[in-house]
Amino acid sequence: MILVTGSTGLVGSHLLYKLVSNNESVKAIYRNKNKLNNVKNVFSTYTKNVEPLFNAIEWIEADILDIPSLAEAFKGVTHVYHCAAFVSFEPNKYNLLRKTNIEGTSNIVNLCLSHSVKKLCYVSSVATLGDPPKNMPTTENSSWNPETDNNVYAITKYGAEMEVWRASQEGLPVVIVKPGVILGAGIWQKGTGSLFTKAYKGLKYYSIGSIGLVDVEDVASAMIQLLKSNIENDAFILVAENLPYKQFLQSLATSVGAKPPSKIAKPWLLNLAWKLDWLKHKLTGKRRLLTKHLAKSITTTSNYSNKKIKMTLNFEFKPISKTITEVGSHFQKQVQ
Repeated sequence: MILVTGSTGLVGSHLLYKLVSNNESVKAIYRNKNKLNNVKNVFSTYTKNVEPLFNAIEWIEADILDIPSLAEAFKGVTHVYHCAAFVSFEPNKYNLLRKTNIEGTSNIVNLCLSHSVKKLCYVSSVATLGDPPKNMPTTENSSWNPETDNNVYAITKYGAEMEVWRASQEGLPVVIVKPGVILGAGIWQKGTGSLFTKAYKGLKYYSIGSIGLVDVEDVASAMIQLLKSNIENDAFILVAENLPYKQFLQSLATSVGAKPPSKIAKPWLLNLAWKLDWLKHKLTGKRRLLTKHLAKSITTTSNYSNKKIKMTLNFEFKPISKTITEVGSHFQKQVQ
């Protein structure tokens, strides 16, 4: 029996579709009944046969921070995909990030150990990787540097990884995947799906940096292959391509039939923008839209290597141009 956490998120929903389509026995944790519609929406991008597949899943209301409900969900479980996480780059969300990403992951690995789970696959992020030597790509060996000005999300995802590696030392076989920015259809109001919504409404600016991208179907496929393999206690970058933000945002706009951005947001402008956003947050209490770390990130050139996963599994990634076109097409069918 397989258990999936974070089942109503982008990765969890697409992973569930692949698992139940392969007739796997699956339990899935959810916290909010309303978010179950996310799963159905994702399933509908694959098939019209949504209800039978959705109902083939054993749905369990639980929270990764609520050990009694979580322990109930673990009964009879042999394999776990831990996809649940809180994603935010807002410094004032640090305590919630720590609680969800680190404490929640600690609860998952402790229950895996106490229930003799055979293997755990954890979804981390390229955010936990350090800077490579100059002019070299970022690889799985690019070690985390605690002295760097790391963002709050990266700090807590790295802390979560430490919990997973602790479990591996205590006898739990684990694999960790480190995706870049994950693109996929079905969830449009949050996460990367909201980028298609924003592109549809109109984007004026692009930045000078680049971004590592991957299709959610590739992430789910790699996770399944890794969990079924004999590979243990190892980590893999999942990035299909590294694209300049200009190319990425223009492709997004084209995919939803919108006007591509044509103005460059220079670093000084972004530096001013995040400071004004901070001031607005202090005066009004509204959520941060642009932080210092995010402004820095979108002006940084990223170059993530996917050689390890390709060589280990003979894995081939879907071209990002195809991903963006397909996701944009689903957006137009479901939202416009």
